[in-house]
Amino acid sequence: MNAFHPHYLALGGAEGVRALVDRFYDLMDTAPEAVHVRALHATSLKVSREKLFLFMSGWTGGPPLYIEQYGHPRLRMRHFPFTIGVQERDEWVWCMDRALDAHEVPAEVKDDLRAKLHALADHMVNQPPGA
Repeated sequence: MNAFHPHYLALGGAEGVRALVDRFYDLMDTAPEAVHVRALHATSLKVSREKLFLFMSGWTGGPPLYIEQYGHPRLRMRHFPFTIGVQERDEWVWCMDRALDAHEVPAEVKDDLRAKLHALADHMVNQPPGA
């Protein structure tokens, strides 16, 4: 019996999570629709890619790689130094939605992940509207 959550397995395990994260960051790095959220990141996305892969592995029900390496994610606290408004949130969501759309996952899993990721993105906003 496999101890991993069905979402992690539906994504294709570590290989699938890596592909999703890579597609997400490829979009962020090249799409004009993501220019503001891209500006919040370092010139190289290598560290961001790795950290999101580690986080998404555990968050989707796979091995808790991020926690093993860095401790509790404390996402809002870790993102607080960055100016994250509605525009940055929307651009992040745009990239993640397209990465999910390109990933072969059952529709119900995709819908559930999308809803949870949108809620997570909402939680990261730390600027009032219009700021």
